[in-house]
Amino acid sequence: MIKYIGAVVGFYLGRGFFGAVVGYFLGSAADSMFSSGSTKQTTGRRFKTVFDNATQGSVSPGDFELNLLSLASIVIKADGKVSQTELDYARQYFVRAYGKDRANATFRTFNDVIKNREVSAARICTYLNSRTRYEVRLQILHFLFGIAQADGHVSPPEVQVLSQIAGYFRINLGDFESIKAMFIKKADSAYKILEIDKSATDSEVKKAFRTMAKKYHPDKLMDMDEAYRKGAEEKFRNVQEAYETIQKERGM
Repeated sequence: MIKYIGAVVGFYLGRGFFGAVVGYFLGSAADSMFSSGSTKQTTGRRFKTVFDNATQGSVSPGDFELNLLSLASIVIKADGKVSQTELDYARQYFVRAYGKDRANATFRTFNDVIKNREVSAARICTYLNSRTRYEVRLQILHFLFGIAQADGHVSPPEVQVLSQIAGYFRINLGDFESIKAMFIKKADSAYKILEIDKSATDSEVKKAFRTMAKKYHPDKLMDMDEAYRKGAEEKFRNVQEAYETIQKERGM
């Protein structure tokens, strides 16, 4: 209950959509504290983010979580409204990936960051590009699409923002359209997911399936947290379902 009050208060105290997002997250943290008693929460260290102009090297867990939450907030406010279901989706994802204490610490630090600094998708993605593998960036895009679709509809403004983020992440157009087709269903979605045209031959369909199954195989993210592995499994299932749809359609 506190999280929803926080969202409303944050919005009307002059911070607009970011205020609502932060108010929700902080309210969620308060909910968690009250429900679990006097659980002590420590950050262990001060998180560094893209805004601190960190040096080259592997991104630390704190960096990754803060930058991911920053991108999530950009998508959440993309269509001009803050959806409760999108907020819930983002929070549940972070809790599954990092646990309540760590997720709440990330939300608190995120609040400190955006009070005085601008959140820029271009800067975040540029920072992460040299610190993450392409497969991980694909999974981030999949997660962000999941946020946009959580309220049952991916709006055109959300697609536009997601397209910009994909561009900043150097994700090729075929991969972007493939992930997009997993969330926005159309008559040719199965073909889009496999990154082929409806005019493709049966042999080309089979080859595309093998290529996409290899690209989205969950083993590629075995070193990531559980939430990311589950996301990879979901993409893999979408590829399998797309192939099965085309098989039935063509009688293969």
